[in-house]
Amino acid sequence: MANKKKKTLTPVQQQYQSFAKEREPQRPVIKNSIRAFFAGGTICLIGQGIQDAMVHWLHFEEDKAGDPTVAILILISIILTSLGVYDKFAQWAGAGSAVPVTGFANSMCSAALEHRSEGYVLGVGGNMFKLAGSVIVFGVVAAFIIGIIHIFIGTGGA
Repeated sequence: MANKKKKTLTPVQQQYQSFAKEREPQRPVIKNSIRAFFAGGTICLIGQGIQDAMVHWLHFEEDKAGDPTVAILILISIILTSLGVYDKFAQWAGAGSAVPVTGFANSMCSAALEHRSEGYVLGVGGNMFKLAGSVIVFGVVAAFIIGIIHIFIGTGGA
């Protein structure tokens, strides 16, 4: 086993760290949390409104209206990202815009727009999944593990 020695800082480095820490701006955690709560809640409220409209006016069954609702939210997110509106909203909303499916669509669309000059295959296709790829892999692995747990503990997959 290799012994890992903890690196000690020189007095100059310690002085710089304390200097930088004193001048670091305070993060408004409460304000950011409230913004995230209302932003994420508003996105979910819009999604619920779309779903209710599909059930009421388009006569979808309640359990069948979820998939097209998500597709519409993704489409709205992509359009707003393309127009440069969603990024400004995300800057203000913080995590409230990143957690719903619209944030995932925004990350993919932003990467595609940023790399479109490099071509469709190597630019858009190659870079679009850099950020989103880890989310997809985590989702697939988590779903697999939950599925295995469900088979052994739950109803056996039925």
